[in-house]
Amino acid sequence: MSLEEPKPLDLLTEAGRIDEPPGVDGGPRLYEPFSFPILALLAPAAVFGVLARVGLVALMTFEGKSVFQLAYVQGVGCLIMGIGLSLKAPLGAFYSPLFTALITGFCGSLTTFSNWQSDVFNAWINAGQFNRGGLRDFVDGVGISAITLSLSLASLAFGSSIGSALAHHIPHPQLLRPPFRYGLSCIAVLIYGATFLTYFLLPASYRHQATAALMFSFPGVLTRYALSITLNKRIKGLPVGTLMANTAGTALSATFHVLQRLDHPVSPKTCSLLQGLVDGYCGCLTTVSTFAAEVTDLGGRKGVRYVMISWVLGQAMLLLIFGSSIWTGQAREQMTCNFQ
Repeated sequence: MSLEEPKPLDLLTEAGRIDEPPGVDGGPRLYEPFSFPILALLAPAAVFGVLARVGLVALMTFEGKSVFQLAYVQGVGCLIMGIGLSLKAPLGAFYSPLFTALITGFCGSLTTFSNWQSDVFNAWINAGQFNRGGLRDFVDGVGISAITLSLSLASLAFGSSIGSALAHHIPHPQLLRPPFRYGLSCIAVLIYGATFLTYFLLPASYRHQATAALMFSFPGVLTRYALSITLNKRIKGLPVGTLMANTAGTALSATFHVLQRLDHPVSPKTCSLLQGLVDGYCGCLTTVSTFAAEVTDLGGRKGVRYVMISWVLGQAMLLLIFGSSIWTGQAREQMTCNFQ
């Protein structure tokens, strides 16, 4: 079996095919996009992606930090994305659902478009009520936008170079044997099932921190995957499925943020579920890693157009839903939810 040597940045298929399972050695694929093995492995990949994101944010949240937390999340996710895309051929030859789990499940859930857009909008309106003028609010929002996009694209390119270098040292893989394939599917289902146990059995204080998000992670990534597979090829030069996922996820996230900031706070259990929907469902429904890969794949004017459309739609959703609720007095800028 011969594997074509990948080149840096020559790592994608056509726009809209990034999420599809690869074939074996350039031949027909063994698994269709919605086959059970692929859907099964997406579940634990999404769970671990959310855990990595929540963990990185918690790790990098401290007094005197020099870099905003999501920069680490987007950078690491796009770095791994670049490596995985460069190793598409060997991963497809070994077990193609692993490729989809890594690219769509883990990297797509680790990075988040909705939280990026929320950070930008919060900078515009100075949600932290810092002692600064309107010009600095504008500069802060522009900085978060530009740095996140630049870091994501640079990390993707660097990851591609790493993956290309690793490809020289990877032996020709053999297709994973059926008992191991069936075993992986069973383990994947059990891992996702365990997220419900963690939600109900662990202390309630963990629900808004992680366990609620873990429950909603798989539905979020499954929605994005379905949109990507069914819609990304509809319009040449514009990945409509990913665009819809990022826009809808940002709109939903804005809605949940409003519910967390009502003058009459909801119950602690509802607050935990809302936070789980923000971090889990919306965080996994939206993605920066796939977005960055598609921008790289489109390149030139098409890539710039895709960036501008996605960014403008994301900010428009936050303005219409979150901003209007604050300015009409229906919600506050600071969270009123009580998790205890």
